[in-house]
Amino acid sequence: QSHLVDSGGGSVQPGGSLTLSCVASGFSLDSYAIGWFRQAPGKEREGVACTSGSGDNTYYAESVEGRFTVSTDNAKNTVYLQMNDLRPDDTAVYYCNSGRIWGQGTLVTVSS
Repeated sequence: QSHLVDSGGGSVQPGGSLTLSCVASGFSLDSYAIGWFRQAPGKEREGVACTSGSGDNTYYAESVEGRFTVSTDNAKNTVYLQMNDLRPDDTAVYYCNSGRIWGQGTLVTVSS
């Protein structure tokens, strides 16, 4: 079976940084696009960033452009989301996704 396991969430102060990881098993990430989504309390899930399997093409939501970076380590079958200059409105559960496969989510809380 194919799975995604995301991790790396935590609590940080505004302006802080976190790096989320998404490890795939049962399939190779280099063959599929991977997306990061988030869902804040009381809000719908929204796309944050995505990358092609090769890592040659990336997309960022306007709200995170310039602050978040998505990258892939195919040797580790892992996708990362580096998040810098975090803001309170970045607080959400973050999920990685590939097609119909979703990670379990990891909570990011940004608060002073």
